[in-house]
Amino acid sequence: MARKRVHEYVPLPAATLALMLAATACGDDGTGDGGTDTLQVWIMEGTNPDASEFFDSVNEAYTEQTGIEAQVEFVPWADAQDKITTAIAGGTMPDVVELGTTFTPEFADAGALHDLSGYIDDPSRFHQQMYEMGVIDDAAYGVPWYASIRSIIYRKDIFEEHGHEEPANWEELRETAMDLAEAEEDMIAFPVPGDAQYSVMPWVWGGGGELATQESDGTWTSTLDSPEGRAGIEFFTDLSLKDDLSTTGAVNWNEIDVMEQLSDERAIMAISNSSNPKAIIENNPDLEGRLGVFVLPGQEEGYTESFAGGSLLSVFEGTGNEEAGWHYVDLLTSGEFFERWGEESGFFPAGVAEIEEYANSEDPLVRPFATQLLEAGKSTPAVPAWSQVEAEGVVVKMQQDILNGDATVEEATAAAAEAIENILNEGR
Repeated sequence: MARKRVHEYVPLPAATLALMLAATACGDDGTGDGGTDTLQVWIMEGTNPDASEFFDSVNEAYTEQTGIEAQVEFVPWADAQDKITTAIAGGTMPDVVELGTTFTPEFADAGALHDLSGYIDDPSRFHQQMYEMGVIDDAAYGVPWYASIRSIIYRKDIFEEHGHEEPANWEELRETAMDLAEAEEDMIAFPVPGDAQYSVMPWVWGGGGELATQESDGTWTSTLDSPEGRAGIEFFTDLSLKDDLSTTGAVNWNEIDVMEQLSDERAIMAISNSSNPKAIIENNPDLEGRLGVFVLPGQEEGYTESFAGGSLLSVFEGTGNEEAGWHYVDLLTSGEFFERWGEESGFFPAGVAEIEEYANSEDPLVRPFATQLLEAGKSTPAVPAWSQVEAEGVVVKMQQDILNGDATVEEATAAAAEAIENILNEGR
């Protein structure tokens, strides 16, 4: 049985949020002239273990530049959307907020965020897939801050011991995993998690399917259930169901569970986040020098696209402190603090030049992820309703139904495609 969700966010319709904003705007006590004494900032908790020290430095620099004090509150990711919605309803929004890339379109569409396009001198300096997640009708409601990507972490020592090189296509990936599964019987060759939607998406894209595309008439169509989309998903799920390269318990695993399998030396290779090698080695120092990373190979050649996630920084509309908020965002997304956050957190600064520097680095645990991000990073549809697709677990349900044997690939993808189209086209 699939693991029950501990916390589920159900997004409010944009119209409801807009009404909240209209109601609270009348009571705004901001000066509206940039004369605020204190800037309120909400940052998500846990991305950087040294975040307090980091923001002490940021706030000191900000005050020196502007004369304005800044207060940072750390918000758990699990509570973020509920907390933001409640703040809007009560007129207690902060001035600056960190938002996940899939969160931003919803709040922007509701009118909650300030258009920053007039402040951004060069949008092309940011990773464009991430930048587009904050853009609606040419208005920019978020600035890319840091980025992550999923590639494959593997046990380099085990590959070398058994004479294997990094796979160059899907079939080589499968054959390598099958050979290593036979050689290392006590290890999981390639975990296939059920509760990790971003581990599924590359196979959809790599097979030639799309989660959703917008047609010329404005409607959305999903090709999850196309022959191409189904072929990609079937390849991934067959690694478990037919090739026995995973384990039945993985149907309930999320990305953290997969990372723990690598850290505990129970998995040979797995799709994993770019921030994970650092965490794995910190948890198990014995793996220092024994891990490798390779870019997700293409079905036949090249690279398979992988989900490029991360966070944007946004400024709330109607606080009266919009310009002061922009100065704080600019401080975090350029120069010293842009690069320092990446170094400390293990994520990439979401700037093209900064990512290119990592792609040219000598670090074998960093370079492939940066290459993946530059050459084959992809985002979910930049549409407000996508947050509801994720909240309802559409992709996760599809994956778990297949792995549990509750539905065939054809049945599960048809149901998922229909659910995505219904959500994205609701009210059209």
